[in-house]
Amino acid sequence: MHDILIIIIRTFVLYWFILLILRLMGKREVGELSIFDLVVFLLIAEVAAFSLDDPHSKFFHAIVPMILLSLIQISVSYFSLKSKKFRDMMEGEPSILMRDGIIVEKEMRKQRYNLDDLLQQLREQQIGSIQSVSYAFLEPSGNLSVFKKDEEQYIFPLIIDGEIQQRHLEHIGKSEKWLIQELEQKQIMSYKKIFYCSYENEELYIQLKTSSK
Repeated sequence: MHDILIIIIRTFVLYWFILLILRLMGKREVGELSIFDLVVFLLIAEVAAFSLDDPHSKFFHAIVPMILLSLIQISVSYFSLKSKKFRDMMEGEPSILMRDGIIVEKEMRKQRYNLDDLLQQLREQQIGSIQSVSYAFLEPSGNLSVFKKDEEQYIFPLIIDGEIQQRHLEHIGKSEKWLIQELEQKQIMSYKKIFYCSYENEELYIQLKTSSK
């Protein structure tokens, strides 16, 4: 009876404690969790399970690693917010699986993503022909984002949080030198001051940073 009471109390405490940790980690949908987020959540769940499985173990020994894991996750989230390179390293970047109705076979192999998976996700989005697809992106979350040719097209960001996106420049057939020259014509001497920049309708759309890091 004593063990059952301990399990009940621990379950109640862990429920509210884990809820608090998840709130501190920020609001993200389950399907949008990064691999790092998923690892942290699985470890927290495992530690909580061990604590409930053995009522004679010290409860403090379960709380400490959960606090440590939450601090690690919050720290990683903070640095991810400040640095796109760090964010890409931890969470990965979207991969282009289709371009102008053509499947990018090399990228499919790199992501270990088979044709059946691709066709299934296209069917789930009511897309019957691959030729109607302008771009298909495999997101870090594992979701497939699809842009059809007869719909609004995806605009590649050229600068994100003060960092030039070289791959995106290559996709639109432009160079870093061209981008810097275009910025200088608009009296912007440093791309580090730009929060977001894209190339739309043969014009640069620019949003400057409102505050420094």
